[in-house]
Amino acid sequence: MKKVLKWIGIGFGSLLVLIVIIFSVLVLKSNVLINRSYEIPLENVRIPTDAESIERGEHWVKAECIGCHSDDLSGGVFLEAPFAAIDAKNLTPGKGGAGAEFSDQDWVRAIRHGVNPEGKSLIVMPAQNTWYYSDEDLGSIIAYLKTLPPVDKVTREPSLNLLGKAMLAAGVLGDSIVVADVISHDTRPSNPPVGVTSEYGNYLVNVSGCRECHGSNLSGGKSADPSSMAAPNLTPGGELIAWQAADFIKALRTGATPFGHKLNPKEMPWEHFKYFSDDELTAIFMYLQTQPKLETTIP
Repeated sequence: MKKVLKWIGIGFGSLLVLIVIIFSVLVLKSNVLINRSYEIPLENVRIPTDAESIERGEHWVKAECIGCHSDDLSGGVFLEAPFAAIDAKNLTPGKGGAGAEFSDQDWVRAIRHGVNPEGKSLIVMPAQNTWYYSDEDLGSIIAYLKTLPPVDKVTREPSLNLLGKAMLAAGVLGDSIVVADVISHDTRPSNPPVGVTSEYGNYLVNVSGCRECHGSNLSGGKSADPSSMAAPNLTPGGELIAWQAADFIKALRTGATPFGHKLNPKEMPWEHFKYFSDDELTAIFMYLQTQPKLETTIP
């Protein structure tokens, strides 16, 4: 009996040592990833000053940015968890805001490449989506951000504890936490002309990050947030096959589907997607209708 207990103790101790080693390797791997520097060349993105372009930039910011950075874009708590504390950055020129310190090129690198002025990756900045912005749209967004009134709010620097770092390196948190590591910094996508077309709808789907939750082929999926719900199938193999464009627009405006289901704004951010125009929402719907009819993917 004593021999059995002895071998059990040795086995348990060996397992514990192995776990500690694996945990330590994951933390070291995460530190290397977080502290990696990226050389982003200068990009010739024109920042306009005319009222029409600034208004277009405001339109984009309302549709895409306020969900994380708040209505006045002063930022605030994005994630408070046992493994991490992450705030969305204050984007205004007030105390603690990016607008007080960012140059035009800093904005380009942050929005398109997910890199801060020091060349390190931003944490949970969805640049894998905003990478798709055309130069014209990106320039308009930056032009609008430069007009924001100052709001004094000092937000915290993102912080992952040892558990969070181990989860990051193990892939538990998805591949878009250290966002600069998943972006192609040397190529640019082609951008279709603005219009009520499925091609432009694809552009809007890309910059809005629909695939982050609904899956790479839009047949259903789940975001990296462990607490998130499964997202529905957006292809003609799902419920949308019975919708009309007007139903889609109404759902994104009011959060109510044609079958009476209420969309949870914490899961489906319709409260800021509602700022898309009818033409833009129609273009998105047109694109979704062109997708192959796929069975719903269960995460």
